[in-house]
Amino acid sequence: MSETAFPDRARVAARDMVRGATLYSADVPLPRMTHAMTVPSAIARGRVTAIETGPARVLPSVLAVLTHADFAGVTSAGYVLGGGYGTHSHQPMLSDRIAYRGEPVALVVAETLETAVEAAGLVRLRYDTEPFAATPDSPDAEVTAPRDTVKIGDAEAALAAAAFRVEGSFHCPSAHHNPMELISTTADWQDGRLTIHEGTQNSGAIKHGLAAALGLDPSRIRVNSAFTGGGFGQKNSMQPQTVLAARASMMLNRPVKLVLPRAQIFFTAPLRPASRHTVRLGADAQGRIVAATLQSRQQNNRADTLNANFATVPARLYDIANFSASEQLVRCDTACVGYMRSPFDHEAVFAFESAVDELAHVAGQDPLAFRLANDAARDPVTGKPFSSRFLVECLRDGARRFGWDRRSPEPGSMRGPDGTLIGLGVATGAYKAASSPATARLRVSANGTTRIAVSGHEMGQGIRTAILNALVERLAVDPERVEILIGDPDAAPQHLTAGSWGTASTIPAVCAAADLLQQRYDELRNGRTLTGTLHQGLASLKRPSIEVEASSRAPGQPDAVFGRLAGGLPAPAGPEHPNFLSFSYAAHFVEVHVEPTTRRIRVPRVVSIIDCGRVVSPRTAESQVRGGVVWGLGASLREAGETDPRFGGALNNDLAEYVVPVNADIGRIEVGFINRPDPLLNATGVKGIGEVVMVGVAAAIGNAVFHATGRRLRELPMRAEHLL
Repeated sequence: MSETAFPDRARVAARDMVRGATLYSADVPLPRMTHAMTVPSAIARGRVTAIETGPARVLPSVLAVLTHADFAGVTSAGYVLGGGYGTHSHQPMLSDRIAYRGEPVALVVAETLETAVEAAGLVRLRYDTEPFAATPDSPDAEVTAPRDTVKIGDAEAALAAAAFRVEGSFHCPSAHHNPMELISTTADWQDGRLTIHEGTQNSGAIKHGLAAALGLDPSRIRVNSAFTGGGFGQKNSMQPQTVLAARASMMLNRPVKLVLPRAQIFFTAPLRPASRHTVRLGADAQGRIVAATLQSRQQNNRADTLNANFATVPARLYDIANFSASEQLVRCDTACVGYMRSPFDHEAVFAFESAVDELAHVAGQDPLAFRLANDAARDPVTGKPFSSRFLVECLRDGARRFGWDRRSPEPGSMRGPDGTLIGLGVATGAYKAASSPATARLRVSANGTTRIAVSGHEMGQGIRTAILNALVERLAVDPERVEILIGDPDAAPQHLTAGSWGTASTIPAVCAAADLLQQRYDELRNGRTLTGTLHQGLASLKRPSIEVEASSRAPGQPDAVFGRLAGGLPAPAGPEHPNFLSFSYAAHFVEVHVEPTTRRIRVPRVVSIIDCGRVVSPRTAESQVRGGVVWGLGASLREAGETDPRFGGALNNDLAEYVVPVNADIGRIEVGFINRPDPLLNATGVKGIGEVVMVGVAAAIGNAVFHATGRRLRELPMRAEHLL
């Protein structure tokens, strides 16, 4: 693959999307479709002692009211981080046990959605309640012992000797995914075979997870997930409702569609856990950072363990020889905590980069110059080289575009004509450059068509466009007649698409298949010169088609990872590889305006420069950056889950109370790329982009607010009342 830029190709399927012609899972029309609705638990912990279903059953067109008694023989598919397939290890409706408020305790199936909703409201339950912990601050929360995650040098001794020191504690709230596509499953049991239509990031886990839960051979299960209307980590494994819809369809011998209302998603879907971080930094008299400590505490649920490593990125942002980090878990009675865009690094870098900015201020240095002077040439933790690192280039290009040289250093010194306080802030970010095994099956035909099936999922990030770009750069095929199959485990084994490893995993497999097909074609030509496309050449050779299969994997991975891929189990690798470490990098420059009386914070301008290796799809990559910045703005200034301490569950479980950014909140977002291939991670030079963009946005905003007001805000979201 050349190092030249790819063309700015229009997004594949863009026309269908804007016309509303794209079918998402809940849009798939099936004959004799039925509609399901769950009955949520009203308690946070305990057991169901009685379920009264009579009033619901007698409603016209109600087909079934299912309880845990109807799920005998069904088992949990297990937790994805424990060798299983699910976002939760606790599968609702397998017993009378209640693990969190809002979990499904009954399922109504009816001929119409309206009847299903009405009947669900008529089901009455009685419970035995048990003490529960609604939040990490609840008395019944279980706090685990700290565990060390990074320890290099002697941080305590270096801090004691430092010329400049800062310390701060930072709080990040729980947060809830709100993709446009609601969580849904359409299950269809016909002639001993089960077909699932579901928007997911992991169709392989659904196929094999349902097989484990329902006692079916995986060959009898087909999963279709051609498009997902937003994932961001919420849909990265099999959801609890999938089993419920599938079992109901098997009992009724009819298709069952279950779409969870948005209010229920706040109770049942994986959420970003609340976390707290204490950072201590020290610098010598010349402004070199000599020591850092990071202590973190993260919310978890009771059943499963989500071990974050909050220090993965902070320990590598700068050349710090003495670094120690530890983490604790706080177990609560909530739905599964999970991954939400830029998990762990968004929160940790908010804390760490805010402290770095504070240290630069205490040392009397410009925040940008301070960061440039402390850049790392090698990984401080392992001593290994980075596969590529253009963070300095991101900072310098961003400063030039942003106009950093117009910044006056003193906090509160920049004002608009109307007295508005103006602040300019900068922060860096990084995210692991990981990849996973992938398989591509490619067929080019003499009739002008090309078909490629490959591991990957389309969640709105534009992976189809990247696949097409990579394919047509290597092969002379008609780009208008390329069929791309993704999210289909029967077409090609499907790996979890998450962690910003989608493109870096899929594209190498696509390129390997393209190279192999070109080789087979050249063998068929046997030295003959054939003009035109591959399609025309095959027609001249009287060959109907060529079909090949190729695979790729992360550096250092053994052949055994393809067994995990075939079994629907996750097998990513990175950022640490045998001989190097790989990260994507970001530099964010933010201008904030703070109204002098109300203290309302506005962000009229952001400049974000990204090092993500070679940019395969320029248009969708730029869209990813803008979207990631918007996510960062929401997390910084708007979003927070409000948990009811009396009963558990979310208080603000709708888009009226859970505040997300709207168009009026978003100013100008200027995007830039270094666009230099990574020479070691894969043959295509691609690194991830989706999540690195959000990392550092919150810190850049906070640093700009400090520059505008002289107040250092240590809690997300940052709101006007914090400045009053």
